[in-house]
Amino acid sequence: MATSKEQEAADYLRKHKIIELMGNLTSMLFFYRPERPQEFLITQLEELRESKTRSLDCPSLFNDTNLDAVFGILDPTKQGHISYAQYREALTTLGIETFNEQPEGVAKDIISQETFKREAKEGLKRSFIPD
Repeated sequence: MATSKEQEAADYLRKHKIIELMGNLTSMLFFYRPERPQEFLITQLEELRESKTRSLDCPSLFNDTNLDAVFGILDPTKQGHISYAQYREALTTLGIETFNEQPEGVAKDIISQETFKREAKEGLKRSFIPD
């Protein structure tokens, strides 16, 4: 059973999405392996702050190229769209817990690549940036 201090700490980490943020930064370090990791982390944090204040894409391992690749895997016949089930599964696999349940195209079960990428970027931003 957690003490009140442990619970307080856990609540703090959850509220500010610290675990997700540190996981994202650590993954980026392993992926990019910069020569100067501290400077790299400072730059990523500055970009994160800037993305929040100016509504820009947040620093993430998943850029347009990566999201296009994920979409391509889901759409091997190049129809230009995926199903809603594929959309949900892909976003969950990317670590996005909260996403738009009614994206453009859901009524016809046709989610376009543009919609997928937009929703993925928004979901990643919500996942790593505290309110």
